[in-house]
Amino acid sequence: WTMIFLSFFKTLVGKEVAVELKNDVVLTGTLHSVDQYLNVKLINVQVVEPQKYPQLVALSNCFIRGSVVRFIQINPQHVDVQLLQDAARKENAPAAAAAATTQKSSTTIKPKA
Repeated sequence: WTMIFLSFFKTLVGKEVAVELKNDVVLTGTLHSVDQYLNVKLINVQVVEPQKYPQLVALSNCFIRGSVVRFIQINPQHVDVQLLQDAARKENAPAAAAAATTQKSSTTIKPKA
């Protein structure tokens, strides 16, 4: 699943996103990059509640470790649903084929008594 998310987020590079961290800080900015650990780099960063987090107001670019992200909000218009569905099908195809093969091979034939 990580590969699906990575591929999906790579399609969002250059788009505006909001990232909520596990410590309740919410940052908005343009997604600059994402890696296999789902670490993200934002540019043109703004803090959603600057009065609550004045120490972050001067931030313009930031790197966010994937493990501290609670969720990422994206504009629904930026989601290519067909691409996401196709990727999920491709990701699950090998598992479904293996399950079908296992099920066929586990069929037993009882000899007549």
